[in-house]
Amino acid sequence: MGNDLFGGLGGLMKGLSNLMPQDDPAVKMMNAHTQVSDLQKQEKDLYVQIGKMAVEKYGLESFGEIADKLKLVQSNLAVAQGELNAQKAEQEAKDKAAEAAAAALRCPSCGFTNPEGTKFCQECGTKMGASHCTSCGAELAPGTRFCGECGARQPE
Repeated sequence: MGNDLFGGLGGLMKGLSNLMPQDDPAVKMMNAHTQVSDLQKQEKDLYVQIGKMAVEKYGLESFGEIADKLKLVQSNLAVAQGELNAQKAEQEAKDKAAEAAAAALRCPSCGFTNPEGTKFCQECGTKMGASHCTSCGAELAPGTRFCGECGARQPE
């Protein structure tokens, strides 16, 4: 892609060039550049395959200094991948907490989103927030008549 004259938009430009007059010198040059870029990418991909096959056949140690560089890159990649995974987990936790906070404001009966601190839904009057079983302490959705954990009847 680094050789792509259009900064990664080669595929888009290739599609657009089909809409332009094909005898235009600029279109011919753009089509030739796209073809060269595509072939360079294919060549690079084949070199990658050949390199992997060579390492499998001869072992990484056979490639001296470049093997050391590859090991360093692989080590740095593992660290970066770990950091990325940690960031993803942190973002998922934040998203989950935000989702839980939003759900706490949503009425379990009608779905209306109430302001924070509301005890009863401003739309239908249903009691907001989770309640707990009077017998076993399990968390219950508002309006639950019987506990799903112990079966105890709940006061209304």
